Amino acid sequence: MAQLKVTLIRSTIGSTERQRATVAALGFRRVNQTLVKEDSPVIRGMLGKVKHLVRVEHI
Repeated sequence: MAQLKVTLIRSTIGSTERQRATVAALGFRRVNQTLVKEDSPVIRGMLGKVKHLVRVEHI
């Protein structure tokens, strides 16, 4: 299955509580942290909600 390399590039300070919860649910703990996630519609939807905070690359 395809994978996505996701990096948190901006802080959640000033974001809504819902966006902070989405970033936490993705597993991020700090800025510049990179995670590898399986490409699925659920993950794509979460990334769409915080697209201004993350960088996504296809592996």
